[in-house]
Order: sequence, then C-alpha cells, then structure tokens
Amino acid sequence: MKFKNVSFMDIVHFVALSSAFLGGVFVLNNYITHIFGCPGLYGTLSLLGFNLLDKVPNYSSGAIFIGFIQSITYLVAIIYPIILILNKSYSRDEKLLNNIAEMIVSAAFWSVMLVGIVDAAISFVRIEDFLPLIVGDDLALSLGKPSFRGVYVHIPLIVIGTLIAFFRRGIDFIWLAALIVFGELLIVITRFIFSYEQAFMGDLVRFWYAALFLFSSAYTLIHDGHVRVDVIYASFSEKRKAITNIFGSLILGIPLCWVVLIRGLWNESSPFNLAILNFEVTQQGFGMYVKYLMSGFLIIFALSMLFQFSSFIISHISSLENKSQSSNSDKEMVSA
Repeated sequence: MKFKNVSFMDIVHFVALSSAFLGGVFVLNNYITHIFGCPGLYGTLSLLGFNLLDKVPNYSSGAIFIGFIQSITYLVAIIYPIILILNKSYSRDEKLLNNIAEMIVSAAFWSVMLVGIVDAAISFVRIEDFLPLIVGDDLALSLGKPSFRGVYVHIPLIVIGTLIAFFRRGIDFIWLAALIVFGELLIVITRFIFSYEQAFMGDLVRFWYAALFLFSSAYTLIHDGHVRVDVIYASFSEKRKAITNIFGSLILGIPLCWVVLIRGLWNESSPFNLAILNFEVTQQGFGMYVKYLMSGFLIIFALSMLFQFSSFIISHISSLENKSQSSNSDKEMVSA
C-alpha cells in the first residue's frame, strides 16, 4: 500500500493502533516520571526551550537521558502503527492488541489474587497479635505502615503475578468469583456462628469484587457480552452492525478510556497518582492496606479496554473489507 492509496478505513486503523500504543506509553512513562523523578515528555520539551512547565526542576544527567528515551517512545507509538498499516494484516494487528490486553489483565488478575491472600493473612495475624511472634517486633511494626507493606510485600507479589501471567496467559475469572463467594460465606459463618468479624474480611471481598468486574470488562467486550440496547441494532445488516461498532468504539469507547487515564494520571496530584504514590489506605487499623491498588484497577480497566476497543475496531474493518471483496468478486463473476 502506498501513501497515495490511503483510504478512510486506513486512517481509522491508524487511529485505533496509535491510541492503544500511546495509552500504554502514557501509563508507563507516568510512573517512570513520578517514581524515578524523570522529566517525561513535557519536562524534556521544556528543557529544549518549549516552556511547557512553569518551573523546570534541576534534573540529573541520567534523568535527562531517560527523559529523551521517554519522548522517543511517544514517537515510536505513532510510527509503529504506520509501519503495521503499510504491511497491512488485520488479523495480525487484532491478535497483537488482543494479546497485549490479555497480558495486562492476566498480570493484574494474578497480582490481585496473591496480594489479596497475603495481605489478608498479614492483617489476620496482626489482629490476633501473632505477627511479632512470627517476624519479630521491629518487622511487625513496619508491616503496620502502608508504605512499607506496599514496597516490600505488594510490589514483589505484583512482580511474581506478572511473571506467572507471562508464562500462563489464561485468565481464570471463575476462580476469582469462587474466592469471592467463599470469602462472603466465611464472613457470614464467622459473624453469625462464632460472633467474629474483622475489617480485613470485608476489605478482601471488596478488593476481589472490584477486580473481577473491572478486569473482566475487556474480556467481555471481545466476546460481545456487554449489555446492549439492541432494539435498533438487532435489525441492522452485518455491514451496518460493523460500521456501528467501529464508530461507536471510535467516538465513545476510546475517548472514554482516554478521559479516565488523563483525568487520573495527568500530574502528580491527579487522583490515581495521588493514591498510588502515597500508598493510600482506608484505615490505619487492622484492615487491608490495598485501597491504593484499587485506584490502579481503574488504570487497568481503561488500558485493557483501550487495547480491546482498538482490536474491536480492526476486527470490524477486516469484516467490512472481506464483505466488500466478496461483493466485488460476485459482481465480476456475474459480468463474466
């Protein structure tokens, strides 16, 4: 395909791919910027004299170098889709986006499973005053601090969860649903039979429940399982359904994901960044210290849905082109 032969659907294809890749780069660079003190795109451009920041901090030479790499990743996120479109393969692009979305959700799924179990166990032994006997007084005191538990317990478990997802791509939502039911049943039994209930028990159920709904959204989208008001849609032809899905995703789906990401991650004081960078918790008592991770659920939701909406668009573009080619072939056969 040459540039002079670029069609409208090629432009839509590019928008879908670049939106997904830019979303991934934006989230990644957001935390490189705020955790490691790197300039990011705005800071790098300000260092080059564009004055996008009111005050440019004094960055180290290493941070400036990383800032340039961060800026280059945004260019790659725009150029790479062009390369993919010039070597057009809808099935390849759709599979690529699906695999990335699956990897994001799978890593989040396993991380939530591990963090939930371990954090609930720590909270339980703290309540029963067993923790000092197990790990010593100093470590027991440190595990009562959200920042310590986040850095030395949650982050290693998230890394392990990501590694598990890398080697095992399956997403077993049924097990998470079963654990939620088991957790709720345990609360009922301990409350009404043994008159025992602690804050961490409700925290664990809410933690997993939120993950189940937000993480499964992208999976549900690819299987067309979301609730749809199809009084009009059901009567459409396959071509009109494809066009509706393309422009619905393009006008409503992708912008919604970007609104969530930009509103939550635009700067250090944005809601998601504020919660995650400060290890925000619901209570300093004996509940679970996972509220800040639940802010991260919305990032996972928006990012996985962004990739899945883009894949959804490409899938329907492919469907339209296949129908168009089939129709042209039929016309040629009739003419012959």
